Amino acid sequence: MNTLDLGRVGIWAGELDRCPAPVLREAAAAVEDLGFPALWFPETTGREAMAQAALLLASTRRTVVATGAAGIYARDAITTVAAQRTLAEAFPGRFLLGLGVGHPTLVTDVRGHRFGPPVATMRAYLDAMDAAPFGPPVPAPPRVLAALGPKMLQLAAGRAQGAHPLGMPVEHTRRARSLLGPRALLAVTQLVVLDASRARAADLARAPAAAALPNRLALLRDLGFHDAESLDGRLVDALVATGGPEDVARRVEEHLDAGADHVSLHVLTTTPDEPPSRQWRELAARLL
Repeated sequence: MNTLDLGRVGIWAGELDRCPAPVLREAAAAVEDLGFPALWFPETTGREAMAQAALLLASTRRTVVATGAAGIYARDAITTVAAQRTLAEAFPGRFLLGLGVGHPTLVTDVRGHRFGPPVATMRAYLDAMDAAPFGPPVPAPPRVLAALGPKMLQLAAGRAQGAHPLGMPVEHTRRARSLLGPRALLAVTQLVVLDASRARAADLARAPAAAALPNRLALLRDLGFHDAESLDGRLVDALVATGGPEDVARRVEEHLDAGADHVSLHVLTTTPDEPPSRQWRELAARLL
């Protein structure tokens, strides 16, 4: 399976779905110009993932563009393979397909599908991808799985290049590496709030930390956060890196020391309709 050069630190830009296409293109170019080697983005209820990947790839020259993650209920496996191979052919060495099962509410209430057992459903989807007859005849492009729990991490180790856990503490990175083994890619996403006032940063961090809890409670308790549902200060600090660029740099190093190969930074701001260009510049000056 092909490998891509993600570098040690990238950007996870969830807010780009809120931006018009010209702003999206400018933001992607800015990430590249700052020197970040990888740009990740999600698929929820905004742009379709493969179309957005094409926009981002066409707006950059060197940056690896990664879906973090494309939902497997959004398109059938054969369509996914055809799109993945098309992008890999058009932009050699620059597209990484991240796949995820998504949230049950989005799958059932928004898309109208039946949400199946996550690991079994993902395994069947990967089987169908591997058997797909369509798409440009290029070498098998790389893929990673959005994985948090042990069974999905083990599936990522066996059936993908690796795993992409999003919004988990360093303790999870250490456990994920032990489950993946030494060879698989471990690309984690770290939530970030840059603010000299730790009190303001903590206030802004609390809402996304709370949003991340429902499908992470059991895992967080198992990692030692026994009162995770209370969202105390220790848990918010573990989920969201707050403070200045030097504080974020320390958290990145902690993830790397715990076994991550790559850390993408999801910068949270009070203006989610705008790309956090200033914060990206501050992070680049410290981390690159």
